[in-house]
Amino acid sequence: MTGQLAFVESPVQLLNVLEWAHAQSLGGRTAPATGDPADAEAADALTVVVLSPTDPMSRGQLRRMAQLARDQGLTVRWQEARGGRGALVRTLRELARPLRAAERVIIGDPFSRYVQLLLTLFSPRHLTVVDDGTATMEFAAQLGRGERLVRWHRKGGLGPRELVLAPVTTLARRRLAPAGNRTVEIFTSLPVEAPPGITVTENAYAWTRDAFGPPLLTGGADLVGTSLVETGVVDADHYARVVDELARAHGATRYFAHRRESAEKLHRIAVDTGLQVVRPDLPLELTARRGPIGRTVVSFPSTVVHTLPLALAGTGVKVAVVEMAPEWLRATASPRAQGFLAAVAGTAAHEVDRLTTRVTHHTDRLEFG
Repeated sequence: MTGQLAFVESPVQLLNVLEWAHAQSLGGRTAPATGDPADAEAADALTVVVLSPTDPMSRGQLRRMAQLARDQGLTVRWQEARGGRGALVRTLRELARPLRAAERVIIGDPFSRYVQLLLTLFSPRHLTVVDDGTATMEFAAQLGRGERLVRWHRKGGLGPRELVLAPVTTLARRRLAPAGNRTVEIFTSLPVEAPPGITVTENAYAWTRDAFGPPLLTGGADLVGTSLVETGVVDADHYARVVDELARAHGATRYFAHRRESAEKLHRIAVDTGLQVVRPDLPLELTARRGPIGRTVVSFPSTVVHTLPLALAGTGVKVAVVEMAPEWLRATASPRAQGFLAAVAGTAAHEVDRLTTRVTHHTDRLEFG
């Protein structure tokens, strides 16, 4: 019997696997040729393999998401894929059999070295890529241009590690593209331009809306944090100043931290701005839908300016995106950073407000318009 196997490495990936499974059940499935209901059930069975990360914030959110998935009837397998020496070999050995048997493989991060290695060893007949943030846009663009897969915030050039892994990345890129015996689907809430032959299915966050909310709305605004400092794109001092100005301009009282933000940065934000720093125990789409949430949610360019309007549709919450000026970026940032972040903000849903910034030099302050 064959089934469906999902590999996830982040809470958002697991959320979007749940959304994909929900969309499949609503859309109906085609029974196998035997017509046997037992065969149909086996073919549709979905097992989620959590390739567990090491950072505590991600692990905690993934534990909670895994329980939600079990509550929905999915089988969840927790794999300590990075658990010390020998973890990689042990994981590959334990996953070899289910990978060979899987009719469909679902992945959340095509840039993941772990996922790329799995794809070089086993080639699924059907492949689905679900969102793990705005990287889905870059993945589709790079695949269409025939480029090697590189995360948008990484600078160009091949270092020693990239040179060693280059054959893996090259083969994985071929496995991520449609072929005569392989179909590829991108399940996304983002505006992607997929190459010919790839099916794009809309993720409307229907499961999230059905399962949670509507939320209680507070009278003020909430800010959504980003890991742009941690990825080396934005200067830490500039980021702290922008957060302070945003809080003042919009009367915000809470700051929803990204799971990758450092404790030192969050402490500085809390002390300097007076904002209540919230570390959500679930992805923000679920946290916002459960509430309480501000009537206005202000975010830097990130996935949430595309996903929150879907998750919060009909609730009256207004989402706004801060458009980033070139002077925000560090000199060492990737040359692609400005264009990519501008595209993320510029392609947000039409109901999302755009907040432009300008520097008032005589006071050295930012103003938002």
